[in-house]
Amino acid sequence: MDDGRPIFLQIAEMIENSIIDGTLVEEGQVPSTNELAAFHRINPATAGKGVNQLVDDGILYKKRGIGMFVATGARAKLRDRRREEFARQYLQPLLAEAHKLGIDVDELKHMIDRWEEER
Repeated sequence: MDDGRPIFLQIAEMIENSIIDGTLVEEGQVPSTNELAAFHRINPATAGKGVNQLVDDGILYKKRGIGMFVATGARAKLRDRRREEFARQYLQPLLAEAHKLGIDVDELKHMIDRWEEER
């Protein structure tokens, strides 16, 4: 909780990560804003803002008087969105630089395969 981004966005991202990795399952209950606030030592309104962002995005939904739950299809929706962000953030610059250096797609694939083998 210290990377310079607003805390509510960090809370939303932590919940998203838990959905993507399966810690929070679809139709499963999400920790309450008070629980999130106590755990992270933040204002409950800040935690609520992060949770409400996910409600607005259709990732979570509220059962009145019970709490927040992960929506059906949330994991796939998040994975699709993250893949698009990954392509925009990493692949576009990679391909632009490869083009400048005269590296074609086949050579780029070979380079990736070689790096993967060395891991």
